[in-house]
Amino acid sequence: MPVLESEIMRLKQEIQWARSESDRFFNLLKPDALLERPIDERHRVLFYIGHLDGFDSIHICKEGLGIPSPDPELDTVFQAGIDPDPGQLPFDQPSDWPSLDRISQYVTGARRHVDKHLERAPEEIVSMVLEHRIMHLETLAYMLHNFDYSRKRPAPDERPTSEGTFVENEWREIPAGKAILGRRRDDSFGWDNEYEENRLQIPEFRIQRYNVTNGEYLRFVSEGAAIPHFWRRTPKGIVYRGMFTEFPLPLDWPVYVTQQQAAAYAKWIAKDLMTEAQFHRAAYGTPDGAQRKYPWGEAAPSRRHGNFDFARWEPEPVTANPAGDSAFDVRQLLGNGWEWTGTPFRPFPGFQPRPTYPGYSANFFDDDHFVIKGGSPRTSAVLLRRSFRNWFRYDYPYLYATFRCVEN
Repeated sequence: MPVLESEIMRLKQEIQWARSESDRFFNLLKPDALLERPIDERHRVLFYIGHLDGFDSIHICKEGLGIPSPDPELDTVFQAGIDPDPGQLPFDQPSDWPSLDRISQYVTGARRHVDKHLERAPEEIVSMVLEHRIMHLETLAYMLHNFDYSRKRPAPDERPTSEGTFVENEWREIPAGKAILGRRRDDSFGWDNEYEENRLQIPEFRIQRYNVTNGEYLRFVSEGAAIPHFWRRTPKGIVYRGMFTEFPLPLDWPVYVTQQQAAAYAKWIAKDLMTEAQFHRAAYGTPDGAQRKYPWGEAAPSRRHGNFDFARWEPEPVTANPAGDSAFDVRQLLGNGWEWTGTPFRPFPGFQPRPTYPGYSANFFDDDHFVIKGGSPRTSAVLLRRSFRNWFRYDYPYLYATFRCVEN
């Protein structure tokens, strides 16, 4: 259905904010860095400059309203990203792409095209392109993180005031009970993999109260495990490679690792990674059987509840934000780092791909991608809804993903 007038104003404001945020990301890089590929498996940065607004224009105007594109040639160039298999990395050169001036003209034209027709667009399509851009703000963050510091412009320093103290993890008992995964179809927006609603009975289990910290994982490294992507060995010891500077390893921050590394650590301590269903039980369940909207209750997400919604560039101690605890006294189930699970990314019963974006989820139902839940410091509050599912390859090292172990 077309967007209501009150919604038009809200969505216009949110789209303008998201545009300004993505522009701000690109401006944090020195101009010649835009031609580079900070992550071998991803496109060069200049692709994303065109992709965000090209996606908006294609889905709102062409797919949503049947209005021809003002630049179909560049639509083809910027329409879709990549998720290549190992050993099949992209091999394009900067000269294969349009110039930055040409891309800037394309972006300006796409924004004008969208703004001209936004009021007629179906609300579901507008919500989809807005969330698509918001998700890319996080992708851009870890791409930016991967650049050498010499390629970035100065920004606020968020190094910890000390290396932090070692946190002795605790365990919490989760009694047997119900978990609700997915969602019912209603008027609000959801991605195709969020449907349908599943109600499961979960046996009792124990879960770590805090995410595994750098300090805990350091013990694993001392036994011969490889260091995580955000750590670096120096003659003076291991340091943390922050967004804008390096500093001593913060022992009480959550460790960011691959799903493969998380599973290896869990095996090392004779435990398991939690399943997607166990995450839901620990995060949203209650002792009396009721289900919460967020781990802390019904209140809208705020800074006191966790480190999310672009609050920081960096993590913070795993003991922070007690106001965000779940009913079972488990901390930071939303924010400060996505939570790896041992659940392969698969469709729920009743899955239907979105006709205008059929490959969004279905292309990744391959058992090489695993569900991650929760959110990171660079995850928008709009994506903290209970049914939202994220996923990545088991060996993908760049994202802000941590983990905690369970005992079944």
